[in-house]
Amino acid sequence: MKVKPTLLIMAAGMGSRFGSLKQMQPLGPHQKSLLHYTVYDAVHAGFAKIVFVIRESFAAEFKEFIGKYSESLAETVYCYQDINKLPAGLPAVEREKPWGTAHAVWSARKVINEPFAVLNADDFYGGDAFQKAYDFLAHSGDDNEYCLIGYRLGATLSENGTVSRGVCQVDNAGYLTDVKEFTKIKMQADAEIIDEATDTLLHTDDMVSMNFWGFKSGIFNEIEKSFVDFYSKNSNNPKSEFYIPTVVDGMIKKSIVKVKAIPTAAKWFGVTYKEDTEIVNKALTEFERNGFYKDL
Repeated sequence: MKVKPTLLIMAAGMGSRFGSLKQMQPLGPHQKSLLHYTVYDAVHAGFAKIVFVIRESFAAEFKEFIGKYSESLAETVYCYQDINKLPAGLPAVEREKPWGTAHAVWSARKVINEPFAVLNADDFYGGDAFQKAYDFLAHSGDDNEYCLIGYRLGATLSENGTVSRGVCQVDNAGYLTDVKEFTKIKMQADAEIIDEATDTLLHTDDMVSMNFWGFKSGIFNEIEKSFVDFYSKNSNNPKSEFYIPTVVDGMIKKSIVKVKAIPTAAKWFGVTYKEDTEIVNKALTEFERNGFYKDL
């Protein structure tokens, strides 16, 4: 029997725009974090192991509030994203901000050998997304084929500030050809969507990455190789971040992997800003009213 896929959850963020540790923010009628909903949906889709990448500074609180729930449903493992532990034994540099999502994934390299999905801790992805990711990982026998669960850009914006999104280009066979990270996307007053950092016009139906990926274990070596180049160019920039889409895009360009873009109609929402909590609370209350997550 094939090994069941694992879910890796990146939960080491500092919540600088949110103002606190949003991965542990109680929300909705159950007063649970979005991570509780993520674990619930993942286990119901078939994932048998949950790996959390966190920081040691809040490990005890995290394990008490979220870890116990995960441990009651699935094998649960904790890894730590340490800004001083870098790929290829590179020396640490002075910085406060974590190195980014690709470094977070690399932090779990010693506990994952099976196919695995990756996602953010502060987003709600929806049950359909988990089922599609699980089905792909459980049935794809090609170690060089990954997947991305894709969402419509227009459905992933915040009313309260800019967001970062990986905008995807897809070929006729449904595989990614390009992923470009935009870091200051905002809906304008005239309903146009602009990336303010590059003044790029985007479109509501553009497929975007919400960092819900399906990987095989070979990704860890590629992250290490990519980080060496990233470090040589960015080690003196304390705000630089090493993004998953950047690594995947490089692998696609070098024909190392193919990445199936799998669209989902699942509802997405997140808590980038404190003001987003009102919208999220309403959405979670609506789920409860319609009979979902009653046993959370």
